[in-house]
Amino acid sequence: MPNRAVVLLSGGVDSTTTLAIARAEGYACYALSFRYGQRHAIELEAAQRIAQTLGAVEHKILDIDLRAFGGSALTDDIAVPKLRTADASIPVTYVPARNTIFLSLALAWAEVLGARDIFIGVNALDYSGYPDCRPEYIAAFQRMADLATKAGAEGSHFCVHTPLIEMSKAGIIRKGLELGVDFELTFSCYDPSPDGSPCGQCDSCQIRAQGFAAV
Repeated sequence: MPNRAVVLLSGGVDSTTTLAIARAEGYACYALSFRYGQRHAIELEAAQRIAQTLGAVEHKILDIDLRAFGGSALTDDIAVPKLRTADASIPVTYVPARNTIFLSLALAWAEVLGARDIFIGVNALDYSGYPDCRPEYIAAFQRMADLATKAGAEGSHFCVHTPLIEMSKAGIIRKGLELGVDFELTFSCYDPSPDGSPCGQCDSCQIRAQGFAAV
C-alpha cells in the first residue's frame, strides 16, 4: 500500500500543483480544504473539482469561522488592496495564524490516518510576504509536530513537505503542466465579482497573471 499524505488544497495554482506532486511521488493523497469565512466559496468549488480530477482518496472540507476574529481583508469588512506595488509590508490579505491553524488540523488528520507526511504549497519567492510561508516557519512547525503528538512521542517523525517553497510562480506552473494539471480548474482571486469573475487586480491575480505570462 502507498504511504498516505494529507495535502492542503485551497483550489489555487500552488496547492493544485502540490497535490499533483504528491500523487506523482506515489502518495495516497487525502486532500483537506477549509471553509474559514473567506469572501467566497468559488475556491472551494475549484478544490472539489481538483481533488476529484487528481485522484484524491478523500477530500474533506472543514468549517472554521475565522470571521469571529476578523483582522484580514479575506475575513473582515476590509477592502482587498488592488494593484499593490511590491514593498516590505505584510498586506491586509494576511489571515492571522492561518497556516498554523490549517497545518495543525492537517496534523490531526494525518495522525488519525497513520500518515506521517503533510504537503502544503507555500512559496517564499512569488508571494505577498506572509510570515507563515517562510522555510524557518515550516521547520519550526515540523519540530512542534513531533513534540505535540502521540505518534511523535512514540518515536514517529512527521515531515511537512513544501515542494514549491523556492520556486517562482512560472516554475510552479511549468511543473504543474509537466504533471498534467489543468489550471483552468483552479481559482486564485481574493476578491471576485458576484458572477465569479476574478478581479485581475489583487495580489493573487497579479502574481498568477505574471506567472502565466512568463510561461
